[in-house]
Amino acid sequence: MRLGIALGGGGARGLAHIHVLEALDELGIRPVRIIGSSIGAIIGAGYAAGMPARDIRAYMLDCFTSPRIVIGRLWQTRPVSLQEFLNDGGFRVGQLNARRVIMAFMPPDVPLTFEELQIPLGVMATDFFARSECEIETGDLRSAIAASAAIPAVFRPVRRDGRVLVDGGIYNPLPFDRLKSVADFTIAVDVNGGPEGDGSRLPTPVQAMIGASQLTMQSIIDTKLKMAPPDLLFRPPVSLYGVLDFLRSSEILSATEGLKDEAKRAITHHLEAHHKTGHEVLERLATAAAASD
Repeated sequence: MRLGIALGGGGARGLAHIHVLEALDELGIRPVRIIGSSIGAIIGAGYAAGMPARDIRAYMLDCFTSPRIVIGRLWQTRPVSLQEFLNDGGFRVGQLNARRVIMAFMPPDVPLTFEELQIPLGVMATDFFARSECEIETGDLRSAIAASAAIPAVFRPVRRDGRVLVDGGIYNPLPFDRLKSVADFTIAVDVNGGPEGDGSRLPTPVQAMIGASQLTMQSIIDTKLKMAPPDLLFRPPVSLYGVLDFLRSSEILSATEGLKDEAKRAITHHLEAHHKTGHEVLERLATAAAASD
């Protein structure tokens, strides 16, 4: 069976994607295509480049070991000249250059272009002025990933191919629908999460903004699931963690560790059921052919 896997957006919560990729590695299964939004595009790119999931885990943990290491990597993203500063769009309060940040944190094993990847990859972004989703699958890889991860207010939009692109999760936070034409068996990993609380306290302005975004994306995902769900859907318990909680990477991975075994069991069961069904169909065809003789 041709397996396709969709990795959703969710910021630091998306580290849980690694468990499902580890399950594929341990089962010896290689997808025919990966598609991702935001953090799903980042982790998907590492896997599509040929990195084993365990190496992606080790790299991410190494990147976010301490605030000092993170600040050091972010310092590398600063413009080194006035011309670079102006080319970046000048001074913008609170907005980082997404492409520079992606280049600072991307594993060195990830190539520069889509064409150099070992597994075909689709990266979802949102065309801001066209008001539509777009899937990027050719050309420069880092600008595509930067566009997919360009969370409004955190990162400035990305210009690419004459378009202004922002976070892919805005229009398609879990793009499993994009796999239907290329895969017989689809897996989706939803790490969007949702606001947590008992209603006793009002959310802060930042919590309200992030929570509202989560609710909007969850509404999109739930509507798509009603229309044409993937064969397997995994939703690890990630709601307790924030979009930018990368310094809690080890904690997030530990809290979602059970996802790997859950994925292995579910994938194995699905493949065995498919094999059994296919075998029964062949037996019926053979019986029918013998009867006609």
